[in-house]
Amino acid sequence: MDEIIRILHREFVYVWYYFTLQFRQIALYWVLGMVIGSLISVFAKDGIHGLFAGMQKKKWGVLGIIPACLLGIASPLCMYGTIPVAASFRKQGMRQDWLAAFMMASILLNPQLIIYSMALGNVALIIRIVSCFFCGIVAGLLVYVFYQDKEFFNFEGFSEKKSRDTHPNLLLRYLFNFGRNVKATGLYFLIGVLLSALFMRYVPEDLMVNIFAGNEAWGVLMAATIGVPLYACGGGTIPLLQSWLMDGMSLGSAAAFMITGPATKITNLGALKIVMGLKRFFLYIFMVMVYSFVVGLLINVFA
Repeated sequence: MDEIIRILHREFVYVWYYFTLQFRQIALYWVLGMVIGSLISVFAKDGIHGLFAGMQKKKWGVLGIIPACLLGIASPLCMYGTIPVAASFRKQGMRQDWLAAFMMASILLNPQLIIYSMALGNVALIIRIVSCFFCGIVAGLLVYVFYQDKEFFNFEGFSEKKSRDTHPNLLLRYLFNFGRNVKATGLYFLIGVLLSALFMRYVPEDLMVNIFAGNEAWGVLMAATIGVPLYACGGGTIPLLQSWLMDGMSLGSAAAFMITGPATKITNLGALKIVMGLKRFFLYIFMVMVYSFVVGLLINVFA
């Protein structure tokens, strides 16, 4: 019995060491992401959405998907906040290809997640931003080509919710938003750090290298696939990605994971199925998987 206790204590010490090591490396980016994310959400969100709404007056045609992607990335809303906003824009006559680009980019990336991803290094950060931007472009182009004269989205039942950031005191308005941010991401962040510590302790480095390293298509496909069930929160996956990259995960595999993860996050899929319908929902999943696989392969070849 004493031997079992000593073994458990030893393993706890090892895991705790890896946990605190990873926490110290990531925590600053997590806090900074929430600070900046809440600032944008409280003070800049309406301006960003106002710019997008103002695009309806422009005659940019399909080229409008480019600013739509940029504004989608700048928007601090999660997917459940993005869909009601998109529904409101559609009622006002917004083009569907612009909406598709805006929604795709917004689902994949936001200012807070960009700050989190700085912990992965400059190269991985740039790859994430560029690959997510072009995924929005691809989504907009596909809707433009195949659904130019018919409805792609079904926003019935979705309406824009009233903002919760309405307190007359600006400081309290910001602090309330920051508190909701901590509540929404804190647990997932700690779980991600813990999983990373467990991986570092119990998963052999050679195994990660064999699966995810190099230019092999298999590693990219595996990363794209595990992104579907494993992704729960952007902040929670950063510790995992950081430890995997240190263990030899290729940048292409990391890119595939960073695309399929948020695009197929389990908490998002139910609403996406309602908005798209079953057929278009499966087309969406197929597009995300193919895009992430191709992008991962290209990054491994040229990066």
